[in-house]
Amino acid sequence: MTQVLRNKNLATRFQILVEIAANQPSIQQKDIARKIGVTSQAVSDYISKLEKDGWITTDGRSRYRITKEGVNWMLKSLRELQQYSTTAERVLTGITTWAAIAETDLKKGQPVSLVMKNGLLYASPQQEEGASGVTTDKAKSGEDIGITNIEGILALEIGQITVLEIPAIQDGGSRSVDLNKLKKGLTPKTMTGAIGIEAIIGLKQINTTPDYLYGVPQAAIEAARSGLSFVIVCAATESPALLQKLNAENMKYTLIDTRNKR
Repeated sequence: MTQVLRNKNLATRFQILVEIAANQPSIQQKDIARKIGVTSQAVSDYISKLEKDGWITTDGRSRYRITKEGVNWMLKSLRELQQYSTTAERVLTGITTWAAIAETDLKKGQPVSLVMKNGLLYASPQQEEGASGVTTDKAKSGEDIGITNIEGILALEIGQITVLEIPAIQDGGSRSVDLNKLKKGLTPKTMTGAIGIEAIIGLKQINTTPDYLYGVPQAAIEAARSGLSFVIVCAATESPALLQKLNAENMKYTLIDTRNKR
């Protein structure tokens, strides 16, 4: 769970920073207190700590501004909240029955734990923390089975997205690629997508066929949200739009330049 939800101190800091950001540079402490439901003295104490930590600046006349450090912390916290919200929304959806894979033979009406493995939902009789439910029918190991009475939050780590940037054709295209670096960036059993002719030909030179040629950004995002890693081989001319999309969806990624530096 995100730190802001676990820690009341951080949650209050976040709320105060939001109010300052929405009204800077002029906002009264009493107005912040009224908005977030704490005392004016508490707001005063928090603002003193925020200023000391370098997250806001003030001239002492109810004029506050958030610093770059404060903005960066807010953005990091917001990304964590959005990722957690996405997971919670999936768990708390109005769907009454989920489809899962029976990890062992299961009986009808049997309580089960739900876990994600390799991007797929599995039902297990082992009682673990997290999401749980009850089977709607019987199933043998490996078969699909309906799960109802869903409770709890499904534990899910966001997968890693790696972007391997290929030089644009104006800069030599696939001829300018360090093929060893390209091979090293392709993790075995990781899904791969290619964007741009240069990327497709670069992969062809190392005898690799991408899993996706169309809808690559969305495929990578959905895979990562299901806990899977994804490699995108992308022409340099297509990188700005791709990275903008990943940033807009709050996806963590690693960008690797495959250009031959020699």
